[in-house]
Amino acid sequence: MVAVHSAIPPDGDVPLRLDEAGLRGLLEALMDDGFSLVGPKRVGQVIDYAPLGGLDELPQGIGAEQRPGHYRLTAHEGAQRQARFAYAAPASSFKRHFFVPRLTLLRAKRQTPDGSSFRVIELGQSPPKLALIGARSCDLHAIAMQDHILGGASAENPADADYVARRQGVFVVAVNCGHPASTCFCTSTGTGPAAREYFDVSLSELISDAGASYVARSGSPQGTALLARIATRPASAEELQQEADLLENAAQAIERDLPLTGLASALQSQLESPLWDSIAERCLSCTNCTLACPTCFCSSVEDSSSFDGCSAERSRRWDSCFTADHSYVHGGSVRQSTRARYRQWLTHKLGTWRDQLGDGASVPRGTEDASGCVGCGRCITWCPAGIDITREAKRLSGRG
Repeated sequence: MVAVHSAIPPDGDVPLRLDEAGLRGLLEALMDDGFSLVGPKRVGQVIDYAPLGGLDELPQGIGAEQRPGHYRLTAHEGAQRQARFAYAAPASSFKRHFFVPRLTLLRAKRQTPDGSSFRVIELGQSPPKLALIGARSCDLHAIAMQDHILGGASAENPADADYVARRQGVFVVAVNCGHPASTCFCTSTGTGPAAREYFDVSLSELISDAGASYVARSGSPQGTALLARIATRPASAEELQQEADLLENAAQAIERDLPLTGLASALQSQLESPLWDSIAERCLSCTNCTLACPTCFCSSVEDSSSFDGCSAERSRRWDSCFTADHSYVHGGSVRQSTRARYRQWLTHKLGTWRDQLGDGASVPRGTEDASGCVGCGRCITWCPAGIDITREAKRLSGRG
């Protein structure tokens, strides 16, 4: 079972203030401790979570304009040119660093010419010790959900050994989201914009004419120990008010909402609605939404062999409920139409997800209306047809 920090930061921990040099020191301290950093970085024409060599590789003065089917980098002006975290969730999530897109499960080699014997080759690779930098609250909730599904958090969901190995010992530096995109709706799912759990250290970026500074909080003993090693001071009342204003403004800026109350039953009552056909006319079954989603976990297993027949390999790769083969059983696919595939995805993500996987794999936890969606908006941004999950859920449930 994967161990995660799930409690609200310990009482008595004083919010601290660190400057740019302090942030550099924090990252260098993690590298000194043997962590490989993964965090936001400009990769081509997007900001994405990628390996970092230090502070100077974090984006600075860059934002991201996101709309349905639209993503463009933008340049900040004025004091915001000093900001390193003034954008919404990056293009992809941390999912691929733990539940990897392609994984070799088994490799075998023939030992005798007639093929009467073979040996299994030990794969035995140790995953890197990761520190996640700049993690947003929506992505932290998604990781917690994956921990429940793949990390062996319950008897119904046995652990995936590779996932557990990659998740062990991960250090998390969260950043509170002060600049949500137009596609975000984390306030509906209770997953943001402030990070309140699942981190070792959280940061709120404050920008002034003097530059960037950060309000830091500890979320674990490991986080407290790390902050004690770098130059900080207690955050002032003015800085704490700036932080509160930042998060309040971010929450108020979120325009989209997902009507979770009663949504699961409403979707089940509309399985034959003609609205599914209107969605299918636009949907390309391209799988972008499921690949970008930080909680989707569909996969398939395939076997391959070398041309000379001397070796063979079994591997697992990401799959999607939008592919015809994903629902294949003897005789053909269960869901042969785009209409059926989109309906399966939406009703599972927003309805039957909790029934299948339990409360621990859903948000908001502890409610009957919990779902498998964390409100990051990536499925809206990266849909080439601009299909909006919040709009379609409202239409299907008779609320929009």
